Amino acid sequence: MSVSIEEIKKLKELSGIGLTDAKAALVDANGDFDKALEVLRKKGLTKAEKKGDREAREGVIDSYVHGNRIGVIVEVNCETDFVARTDGFKAFAHEIALQVAAMAPQYISEEDIPDEEVERVKAEAKERLAQEGKPAEMIDKIVEGQVKKHFADKVLMSQTYVKDEDKIVADFVKENIAKTGENLIIRQFKRIELGVVE
Repeated sequence: MSVSIEEIKKLKELSGIGLTDAKAALVDANGDFDKALEVLRKKGLTKAEKKGDREAREGVIDSYVHGNRIGVIVEVNCETDFVARTDGFKAFAHEIALQVAAMAPQYISEEDIPDEEVERVKAEAKERLAQEGKPAEMIDKIVEGQVKKHFADKVLMSQTYVKDEDKIVADFVKENIAKTGENLIIRQFKRIELGVVE
């Protein structure tokens, strides 16, 4: 089974493992990139995920204004002042600001969605499905899918990354964790749109 050097490099970058291990993982997965990455995750080999537990209190605050109509400010954290001052990290923070400007997320991750908001959406979906005459035994399963879909575009980490439709923001963050060798956290953001008050 031959695998392309581009795929090997991409897997190395995403996972933080060596080229030889990345090639072996791809060969074992018969060239299926997603399967190789999933196997590495299950084995706990992705360095990016191991770094996720480390303290990140340094960083930058970045801003972006689009056409004098949309303004975004983000706080992105890393572990050391050294990384915080690098052009690569600053560019990463700016990309996050651009994402927030373009896609208007409401939450950083699914954990940030208030329970009462999830319950409200569930209740509305159940009521609507009951009125449509859906069988009771199917409603819970349908509701689960509808709730996930409802919040998909509202959660920053789950959104499609605006500069690469083949990945979500969480993948972009992991790539940068692998590049910097540090845990990176999007701590908070605020998006303001002219004439729109939340």
